[in-house]
Amino acid sequence: MSANLDTATAPNSAMLPRVALEDVQLDIDPKSYQTFYNRTPFGFTHNLHRLDIFQFDSISELLDRYTGASNDYYVAGSAAAAGSAFFDAPHIKLTPKEAIHQLHERPTRILLKRLENHDDRFRKLLDLIIKRIRSIPGGLGDQPILRIQSSLFITSAASTTPLHFDPEVGFFAQIEGDKTYHVYSPDDVREEDLEDFYVRGKVSIGQLDIEQRDPGKEQVYNLSAGHGFHQPQNAPHWVETCGSRSISYSCVFETKADRALGRTRAFNYYERKLGMRPTPPGQNSKLDNVKAEAIIPDRLARKVIGRIRHT
Repeated sequence: MSANLDTATAPNSAMLPRVALEDVQLDIDPKSYQTFYNRTPFGFTHNLHRLDIFQFDSISELLDRYTGASNDYYVAGSAAAAGSAFFDAPHIKLTPKEAIHQLHERPTRILLKRLENHDDRFRKLLDLIIKRIRSIPGGLGDQPILRIQSSLFITSAASTTPLHFDPEVGFFAQIEGDKTYHVYSPDDVREEDLEDFYVRGKVSIGQLDIEQRDPGKEQVYNLSAGHGFHQPQNAPHWVETCGSRSISYSCVFETKADRALGRTRAFNYYERKLGMRPTPPGQNSKLDNVKAEAIIPDRLARKVIGRIRHT
């Protein structure tokens, strides 16, 4: 399945007039949002690439703020292939400031995490994006958000990020250059794989076998500046850049309901370990709630669970 967006006529963002943070727009089709939010990827357009904070001079200044903040950035080379293990890509022992000057020398991927902790303007941008999303009927609505963060991806040409999934709901915006995003719906992931991931209780990436993906469920987004797409929680995806440097922005969050769903899957993991066939989430909401609540407070249950895990 293809969701290709025409990039041939995309304007150079450096030549476009700037917009103020208060004028940020996410042009999301309400019908697509109401129907597909956190279920199926869908595309949208935006004007984030016209903000001052995403111009290259401003990004260069932002990189200085990451000096000494090694937990908030990741610098690596390109994966050998889309199906490679995520952390098999060579780690590059450079700071983001050093690495950005070497993008033309070797395939390099720079990830800046938690932008809002390093520049208050990104905190304001996050707040505005969530406000825009909440204003569309359906979808997120007034659900409490328990965790939210933004990231910036700076990637050299001809680089590959291998297949994985993330435990958050995401809105992804292309700022500069072209990037091809291969993404699948969350229902392409087996419950067993999700249970194994959520039982760890950690925020990380989920590794999957690309050979087990259903080609009929793949959507391909050819993103240029001003285009973006919605990535549901647990949606498998892999990414490749084209012939020039790429800069992308993401806003990801986890709601109270999203986190409860993860706990339900953790409960199902232990049921499966006992030889049971757990009811998949979504088929019985009352049972889902009981499982989600049971996985938190009962320390005795945790001790029993720990014994089960090691049998």
